[in-house]
Amino acid sequence: MEHFFQCPYCWEQISMLLDPSVSQTYIEDCEVCCNPIEVATEFEGGELSYFSAVSIEQ
Repeated sequence: MEHFFQCPYCWEQISMLLDPSVSQTYIEDCEVCCNPIEVATEFEGGELSYFSAVSIEQ
């Protein structure tokens, strides 16, 4: 499932492929500015019920 969101560092809109079979939290770098983003997802019945993309203070 493709999901679009705004990077918390550079504010560019980026897309990410999400796996609807599992809810998870992980770190992924922004494809534009390369800063690390903590991504959290939750799915209910195969539908995205929660999405969060926050900056990681370094």
